[in-house]
Amino acid sequence: MPSLRLGDTIPNFKANTTQGSMDFYTYQEKSWVIIFSHPADFTPVCTTELGRIAVHKEEFDKRNVKLLAHSCDKLKSHVDWVNDIKSYCRDIPGDFPYPIIADETRELAVKLDMIDQTNKDDEDRALTVRALYVIDPVHKLRLSMQYPASTGRNVDEMLRVVDSLQLVDKIPQIVTPANWVPGEKVMIVPEVSDAEAESLFPGAIDKISMPSGISYVRTTTEY
Repeated sequence: MPSLRLGDTIPNFKANTTQGSMDFYTYQEKSWVIIFSHPADFTPVCTTELGRIAVHKEEFDKRNVKLLAHSCDKLKSHVDWVNDIKSYCRDIPGDFPYPIIADETRELAVKLDMIDQTNKDDEDRALTVRALYVIDPVHKLRLSMQYPASTGRNVDEMLRVVDSLQLVDKIPQIVTPANWVPGEKVMIVPEVSDAEAESLFPGAIDKISMPSGISYVRTTTEY
């Protein structure tokens, strides 16, 4: 089974979805994409996940992010399940807002490294884990998270990591610290000299003294 690593190019693929046939690169256009797999339709945790992600669709739109769900169930199963999701999450506005891939052969799941290791060689029992891939507009894998079937994703974290990735693409001299959310301080990378940092963020840098005497923790909120 292939292993996807950060920086890999996500290959183009064709798929059947709840919104018709898809060519991935055509669907992506110049957007970011989050592809997220789920183990099975008509399961409780997956229902909450796809519902909450649908509710937050406008937040992803603001960030130029398209959403693409995936599982190895049949297309009709997806279509019927969407009605359950909308019934459970009554605050989904209008039609279900993003496509769900029907990958009955598991071909795409294998290509994108989404199969549960425990049953990977058993075609009848192999399930997709809760894989989540953030893909940038040039098809590069920028972030990968895998959850077990028992643990649902956090939609706020999905949005937070996109905010971080897009910010550091815009300003490569910074990185975001633990628990960062937009508006909070960011950190200046050690490779940037004090002089360059001052030029980039004039009068807006805080240097943190460390017992080692090495000045490597520098923060700013002016970005």
